Amino acid sequence: MIKITDLVVALTYDLKMLEDMVAKRLHIEHSRIERISITKRTVNARNKEDIHFDMTVVVCISGDENEVIAMNRNKSISQETELIYTVPTIKKLKERPVIVGCGPAGMFAALILAQAGARPILLERGLDVDSRKRKVLNFWRTGILDTQTNVQFGEGGAGAFSDGKLKIGQKNCRKMKVLNEFVQAGAPPEILYLSKPHIGTDRLNDTVKRIREQVISLGGEVRFKATVTEILIKDGQVTGVRFEEKGKNSEVSTDNVVLAIGHSARDTFESLLNSGVYIEQKPFAVGVRIEHAQEMIDKIQYGGFAGHPELGAADYKMVVHLQNGRGVYTFCMCPGGTVVAATSEENRLTTNGMSEFARDGRNANTALLVTIGKNDLDNDDPLAGCAFQRRIEAAAFAAGGGGYKAPVQRLEDFLQKRKTTAFGDVLPTYLPGTEFAELDSFLPEYITHSLRQAILEMDQWMPGFAYPDALLTGAETRSSSPVRITRGDSLEAIGIKGLYPCGEGAGYAGGIISAAVDGVLCAEQILG
Repeated sequence: MIKITDLVVALTYDLKMLEDMVAKRLHIEHSRIERISITKRTVNARNKEDIHFDMTVVVCISGDENEVIAMNRNKSISQETELIYTVPTIKKLKERPVIVGCGPAGMFAALILAQAGARPILLERGLDVDSRKRKVLNFWRTGILDTQTNVQFGEGGAGAFSDGKLKIGQKNCRKMKVLNEFVQAGAPPEILYLSKPHIGTDRLNDTVKRIREQVISLGGEVRFKATVTEILIKDGQVTGVRFEEKGKNSEVSTDNVVLAIGHSARDTFESLLNSGVYIEQKPFAVGVRIEHAQEMIDKIQYGGFAGHPELGAADYKMVVHLQNGRGVYTFCMCPGGTVVAATSEENRLTTNGMSEFARDGRNANTALLVTIGKNDLDNDDPLAGCAFQRRIEAAAFAAGGGGYKAPVQRLEDFLQKRKTTAFGDVLPTYLPGTEFAELDSFLPEYITHSLRQAILEMDQWMPGFAYPDALLTGAETRSSSPVRITRGDSLEAIGIKGLYPCGEGAGYAGGIISAAVDGVLCAEQILG
């Protein structure tokens, strides 16, 4: 296969246009092209008068490919090797491995183990994705929270209610394995080549369900409403797992546990710490959600091309490094999306953002986050970051007046340090409802000070970002885990054989793809 990396392609391209461009670039006859596959497509909007796609393609041709590459002598033309993942051959396992948590990390650990014939047992404290969706929608409508099944807990993990954005980076065989499994389970095929792919919350549900069905069909077992209460350890070796399932205490014997518990399993962190598992503090971030009209973001990013059907809803990403040493950045940007209630604990409030596949909502939203380090915490307790998050969530709940209503403030009012009394052009998308409140009433001063500085700097990069009627909703506290369950080169927890801390909750991933790949890696270690 031949890879071509710098094709400049019009927004309205078709296959014939691509074939013509490839034949011209390779200096070959059109008839020699057998197949073209797009491997990367990025919107280039640097020049608002000439927005186009930058594209990488892989081409199969008849005849000698090396001869064509040598003839062209161009850095953008090279030999390409297909990235193929091979499931490891199973070694003999004494007992069935157990996976705790059914987010991306746990789901893909279970899938690889099942495909290898290891018949894993997956324990998830929440409900299956269909039942979970009903619980979450009811919470958003009524404010009635189920602490075991919500935006954080349940099949699919936290990512199931945050747009299904996939941060790919440099592709390798494990990432391609994850992407291909998603596509085979019903995800849109374009996730294989878009530079910023997403599945959409509405389509991710069915995708997750089909992966679970595959695990079961291969001899695996998936148990919902199964909350792990203790990892059993003897002489530095995992021996089993205790869990509460549908109100009854149960126990399963195993010598391999993948701990893919997610960043919000605070009760499990406490249990692990009490069992002697080594946990350490990790930097994280806290902030708010900011909403603009999507139409406005489209015009800022695409100019006269705004609304072009091939571009869809525009997104953005910004990072600011302030003189006070803090970083402030946008995170989990949701074009045409909604701000959602994402708490998992009573009388505490945290937000997230999500989009459906169409990304056709009236507002765009993103998290605006300020970095938090060890110096911001009260003590050296490994769980001090969890306590920090909880204090802000409790204060945000109070500022919203209870009932999981979120405190909101117009951007202009926030910058002027005054309470909002009426909405402007931008109306909130958050449910169960909102209440006007000053962000300073629930966020530490150094966070709000950093946000004010950063917003004005971001407006220099993206004029219009500091729009007076943009809406700030708080608080955003669960963007990443505040702890790391430390592991060694074998991916096992320090001093505990057979315990594999995995994914975002353990501090080793930062999104759906990286968490899923970490699950694959842990499964490989178990399989030897």
